[in-house]
Amino acid sequence: MLAKMLASPEHSLPVPPASDRRVWTLDRVRPFSARADAELGTPWVVPLAHQYARVHRDGDRNEYEQVLFALQRRLSRAAVMAAATLDPLRVDEVGDGVALLCELSSWCWPAHDDTRRRFGAVVPTVTDPYLDLGAGEIAAQLAWLDHLLGDQLDERLPGLRARVRYEVDRRVLTPFAERRDWHWLGLDGDVHNWCAWIHGNVLVAALRLVDNDSDRRAKLVGLAVEGLDRYIASIPPDGAIDEGYSYWWNGACRALEALDVLAHASGGELGSVPDSFRETVAFPHRMHLGGGWYVNHADGSAHPPADQPWHALHRAARRVGDHTAQAHAAQAHTAQAHTAAFAGEAQGLGRLLRALTDPDWPQPLPPPPPLPRDVWLPSTQVLVARGEAGSGAGLTLAAKGGHNGEHHNHNDVGSVIVALDGVPVLVDAGRPTYTAQTFGPDRYEIWTMRSDWHNVPHIRGTAQAPGHIFAARDVSSTMDDSGAALALDLAAAYPRDDIRCWRREARLHRDTGQITITDRWELDDNDDGERTRLHWLVAGTVELGRGRAVIRPDAPTGGHSVTLAWEPADAPVTTTVRELDDPMLTDVWGWRLTRVEIDVTAIGAAGALELTITDSSITDSSIAEEAP
Repeated sequence: MLAKMLASPEHSLPVPPASDRRVWTLDRVRPFSARADAELGTPWVVPLAHQYARVHRDGDRNEYEQVLFALQRRLSRAAVMAAATLDPLRVDEVGDGVALLCELSSWCWPAHDDTRRRFGAVVPTVTDPYLDLGAGEIAAQLAWLDHLLGDQLDERLPGLRARVRYEVDRRVLTPFAERRDWHWLGLDGDVHNWCAWIHGNVLVAALRLVDNDSDRRAKLVGLAVEGLDRYIASIPPDGAIDEGYSYWWNGACRALEALDVLAHASGGELGSVPDSFRETVAFPHRMHLGGGWYVNHADGSAHPPADQPWHALHRAARRVGDHTAQAHAAQAHTAQAHTAAFAGEAQGLGRLLRALTDPDWPQPLPPPPPLPRDVWLPSTQVLVARGEAGSGAGLTLAAKGGHNGEHHNHNDVGSVIVALDGVPVLVDAGRPTYTAQTFGPDRYEIWTMRSDWHNVPHIRGTAQAPGHIFAARDVSSTMDDSGAALALDLAAAYPRDDIRCWRREARLHRDTGQITITDRWELDDNDDGERTRLHWLVAGTVELGRGRAVIRPDAPTGGHSVTLAWEPADAPVTTTVRELDDPMLTDVWGWRLTRVEIDVTAIGAAGALELTITDSSITDSSIAEEAP
């Protein structure tokens, strides 16, 4: 039945091939021409065996990945230039890149390969390839290339397309069909972004490259659809992603793109977006703080790269009729000054081709960003609140409850982020460059993952612990014209049995523009001599005084500063400067972050502290109004 629903391989992908000269013109790909011209005829970079082995030697996975990504991006640039020009030299350039990918011992990213565990090897075991994100990406890239330039490759390099089919089958399609213990299948109920990402890429590869066995093609497509269904079913009704904003693009967005491909390949009989999945299209703009800044819980960056595939969000928003999400995608694309008029190649060839051939992208006159006044996502217990809708001016509050067993988790139950004019001032550091340690047993030795470097209490010398059981309790949210607040008990997030309760309320006051964070606690009266402190991670210069700290942000905020004032004012305060040297962090925050530490030990086993956060522009305007 499914085999009869599917279009033929040559018509299965929703992009016109290079033979369609109405679409493929030099004007559309001009942003890539300078780099492609400079690369044409030069040696290709090739990832090496010792780079593959580094993840096992010293934990470095990045060197190999960056070389592989550079190869793939050059190939994508060559492909769109060949499609636009049909220049034989550019087709040869594409053929060279395709052949290099086919010659690689593995398409897997080395940190994912199970060759060490299964065979004791630190280089790929070519007879037993591992199907991961990297292998899926290359299989899909080759499928899109075959669709785009198949006729031209047959003319210049007969036999290369057969090689592509052989390699994709043995490395991806056959392992996908025969080995069903892949963790990312989600068969055990633990579904995460790999599920959507890999199943979507397998779908593309099966649709285009299995062209001599319709029953096998249908079986592969059916398995991919089953996996996508598992992922879609895992998304909660509010559309939230526990992996955070950064992973929405390679989870929910990948699923939406796969549904779009499936709808095209089946003539609309399959691939509709379920009502339960429509809410996730709104997740990116709900996490937007302003400008290029986003709420970055979990392994996310507060200032992600500008070259997100905004066109994919725009297309999904059009499809489900979410005009607010559509406006966000159009505005973000324009505001973040892409180097390409339509999209970039870093997000993969399929995404690039969809953007280049979408007649409704980019939107010529983008509206202002939506910036909703209040967002409450009960599934992840995340609250975002600002003074008024549509404006990032003044203070914005983001607070979360949740638990410490989330995907890409940081130990951050009860943490808050505060932005001034859309720029985070009380911050979540995000994550550094991934290494072998990042997803290993020592993950929580990485400082950015630990609660003592998040905006949460450090109770009697104890940080929060990882795991689902370490969670917020008694969580409630309120949102109205006077303000918005998140209230919760943090006691269960700590591996101690002497915390009776630790109530935190984070509240945005719309009448004053201030934020208050009130902590009230009851501990057993068995003081072990360890200190209890409230930690606040700050991006900016800190000036301390009695009962207050003035923060002058590093990022531009119109010259404003932020004042933290606390009661009781005699609670001692210190700072610790954290020097940064990882580019994933320095590109966002510069060379340092500062932790403000308010010591509440002397208040006693039962007590409270209220922190008031004020935008200096409000104070300055009040002074001006009172002046004679």
